[in-house]
Amino acid sequence: MAGTSRSNHPDGAHSIDKVRRLQVRLWMAAKQNPERRFHALYDRIHRSDVLWEAWRRVRANHGAAGVDQETLALVEAMGVETFLGELQARLTAGEYRPVAVLRRYIKKSDGKKRPLGIPTVRDRVVQAATKLVLEPIFEADFLECSYGFRPKRSATDALETLRKHGVGSGGCYVLDADIRDFFGSLDHGLLIARVERRVSDRRVVKLIRQWLEAGVMEEGRETKLISGVPQGGVISPLLSNIYLSVLDEEWQARHSQVGVLVRYADDFVVMCPSAEACEQAEHRVRRILSRLKLELHPDKTRRVDLYQGRQGFDFLGCHLHKRMSGRLWEERGKACYFLQRWPSVRSMKRIRERVKELTDRRWSGVKDVRELIARLNPVLRGWGNYFKTGNAAKKFNQLDGYVCRQLRDFLVRRHGRNLKPGQADQWTRLFFWNHGLHRLRGTVRYPETARC
Repeated sequence: MAGTSRSNHPDGAHSIDKVRRLQVRLWMAAKQNPERRFHALYDRIHRSDVLWEAWRRVRANHGAAGVDQETLALVEAMGVETFLGELQARLTAGEYRPVAVLRRYIKKSDGKKRPLGIPTVRDRVVQAATKLVLEPIFEADFLECSYGFRPKRSATDALETLRKHGVGSGGCYVLDADIRDFFGSLDHGLLIARVERRVSDRRVVKLIRQWLEAGVMEEGRETKLISGVPQGGVISPLLSNIYLSVLDEEWQARHSQVGVLVRYADDFVVMCPSAEACEQAEHRVRRILSRLKLELHPDKTRRVDLYQGRQGFDFLGCHLHKRMSGRLWEERGKACYFLQRWPSVRSMKRIRERVKELTDRRWSGVKDVRELIARLNPVLRGWGNYFKTGNAAKKFNQLDGYVCRQLRDFLVRRHGRNLKPGQADQWTRLFFWNHGLHRLRGTVRYPETARC
């Protein structure tokens, strides 16, 4: 039915189960034979159940139209079954050709702009279908040190790994690495070679090569790409993990004694036991990346001394810093430092800006503060769920106060000259919480306990 995100595939859940069974079979086959190259994958990509599951995922992620201006709503209006039938026919006949991605820019916290590529809905569905088939094969090879954009792994898992390795005198030095223009620098030839280690189906390899070479459309002008992958493509995170799996494998096989590698997509750190090891880690990472035709950013890559809380670093939206346990000092006289984390300065700035957007003068026409609260709560809840597995109590309390002040200012503006003396004093945190505002304070939890 048009206008709804529910799948209208006649088989429904049965179709999803078939796709899952396919993925399990592919994963098991890849796991049992690390040298196997898969040759009959293209026919699985254009299977009806795979395309329907791909559509379901694309629909759930929403997203704007690409260069053809075809929206998700337009596809639903014309009929999803017709849309997928036509797409399947093109794939089966070998007539599918991707088009350029639409270039848009999103503002970064430092004021710069990050390029984003928006594929068409058709290309997103085919990329999603391809990802459904390829991901389990490469998942069988990916190592534990990789956390980004992988099933059943998350940024919290990566942060928890660092926290556990950073207890006491362990992990006192960190290489905080930043790859210069990673998504714009991926070498197409090296990436295709990595894919072909597991995929011998030339039709699938051709699909990937077509997406890499499709180019970008900006202000009506199309530009072909000779390197890199556009950020925003459904298949891009998987291709990025395939590319950087070289770093993971090389590090685990030859350099793991130097430090612990924790990678989330193109963001990674190496936690080392000494300053000398940290320096070695940087040299070895540079050598590995040079073979991938990548380089560390000279201004953003640094070596961090965590010993006794001397320095800290930002990773995945958090600031990580060692602090001594006051309880252990009081109870045992033991000076033990734990690696703690809380929202970084940039993360706090971004959430304040978002809260301000949802409470500023543009909402002056809203009569009931509960309408603003209803808009704020999903933002606060999502932000809080990400950062609650850390030492964020102080930051949560600060944000609670900021949100309530913004809502209080809204009510002051709303009442204007009709504001009575002392009325604003009634609009406290408790007032807004009683009106349904999500409270961050008191929600901090650690997944596991770290011991010194």
